[in-house]
Amino acid sequence: MRRRDFLKSASALAAVRVAASPLAGFARGDETAAAPPVGRAMYAGSQFDRVPSDDDLRWLATLGVRHVCSGPPAAHFDQSWSAASLEQINARAASFGIALDMIALPMASSYIANADNPNIMLGKSPERDREIDGICEIIRNVAHAGIPAVKYNLTILGVVRTGTTPARGSARYSTFVYANAKQDPPLTEAGEVSADEMWERITYFLERVVPVATENKVRLACHPHDPGMPADTGFRGVHRVLGSVAGLKRFIEIEASPYHGLNFCQGTVSEMLDDPGREVFDVIRYFGTRRKIFNVHFRNIKGHFLNFEETFPDDGDVNMVEALKTYREVGYDGMIMPDHAPEIDGDPDHRRAFAFEFGYIQALLQAIPPAAAKA
Repeated sequence: MRRRDFLKSASALAAVRVAASPLAGFARGDETAAAPPVGRAMYAGSQFDRVPSDDDLRWLATLGVRHVCSGPPAAHFDQSWSAASLEQINARAASFGIALDMIALPMASSYIANADNPNIMLGKSPERDREIDGICEIIRNVAHAGIPAVKYNLTILGVVRTGTTPARGSARYSTFVYANAKQDPPLTEAGEVSADEMWERITYFLERVVPVATENKVRLACHPHDPGMPADTGFRGVHRVLGSVAGLKRFIEIEASPYHGLNFCQGTVSEMLDDPGREVFDVIRYFGTRRKIFNVHFRNIKGHFLNFEETFPDDGDVNMVEALKTYREVGYDGMIMPDHAPEIDGDPDHRRAFAFEFGYIQALLQAIPPAAAKA
């Protein structure tokens, strides 16, 4: 990028972040706040598993989506994660009128054999120490680049599903039925991993990373395990301790910091419950009143624990109007974004499905303004 163009984009970035993002100003260097802002606004957001292209950003701008979570620029810590490189990603988003609210760490929801920085969850030292050092340096650079939050996963199994279910029209819903799930081979490359071992590895990571995030005022948003598995057996030898509400409650207490919280996937949380249409609202209240919801995947399901389909937001068991009112009630401020949109014939990149979901979210946000949350 030429210097003149970069300065122009940087100027646009400043204007967008001040005017559009309630998370702006909480990167390193701003000493006016000891904790993230609370209760200012909710707004539609999007996420990508890669750095969004100009075409991606133009598409979001066309749909009126002004906030985004970028995918990681590289799988491991290198120059792609330098402060200067991150500033360019930030400035390019701003040139389309879009605020970069969050970026994904190279700790994705992948199966461990395909994962970036796998030794963190395999618990192998000194390899995991080198990987954690890289994550800490990324967080410092994210702060310098003016990006207020990161999201990440702490998983071995990745996202587990058993197929798809025909839905309305030409849509297909991603489905998980535990009784149909093949545990073959019975173990992953990680071997047997007990609940205690999982907690040790999670705690080891948090004790080293949360203080860095707190010092640099960068929110750490962790995604729950998707889906939860039986507590006594797990799946393929791995216990999923972040696959239950009790596990998430324990997780947020490991480090006492306002910068340690959740990428709150409402769909994944619903998958943990026996009756999500009744129970999920109190779960939102529990984590929301503690200011531990840093991002929302606004996703619906049909079914319950160990047997569910991922639906369009208007076609599941959870009343999404009541869900949004509950986020308003607890003072959540940040992105409300689609996630895991259904498959539709002739829609290989899911843009039609996501466009529908963006419209649904934006309509609800307009129909339920902050004053209506108490009604």
